[in-house]
Amino acid sequence: MTKDSVSREYPSVPIVGVGAVVLAADRKTVVLIRRGQEPRKGEWSLPGGAVELGETVEEAVVREVLEETGLRVEPIRILKVIDRIHREDAGRVRYHYVLVDFLCHVAAGNLIAGSDAAEACWANVVSLTQYSLEPLTADMVQQALAYTSQ
Repeated sequence: MTKDSVSREYPSVPIVGVGAVVLAADRKTVVLIRRGQEPRKGEWSLPGGAVELGETVEEAVVREVLEETGLRVEPIRILKVIDRIHREDAGRVRYHYVLVDFLCHVAAGNLIAGSDAAEACWANVVSLTQYSLEPLTADMVQQALAYTSQ
């Protein structure tokens, strides 16, 4: 770890991250990844990750989705900014992310798991319960669907 980096586990400050709700053009499927790293290793989630120094949140979401899924996306709009704080039983903060979640459309590429993703898939939006998504994640997909139906 360099002197300018922040540890992801037990950080001294929150880490800014991005997430992407990537809907297919027909709005029937959404991209999900199975996390290959902590936090939440092995769980299904939206693609995303930490913003790098000197990078805008829009640049970060494009990079992270490409790295994790092989898809080049266009961020359409910010859906929500949320806090993800994971505490140990004793209350000590193990992970703290401030996440900027975007609605994104696919510009190019083919879906394939890469970097931190153990798997990647197009999941049917009416069958998301089979992926045991966190409530905030499922809600983010519903917000994206509501926005695109306007």
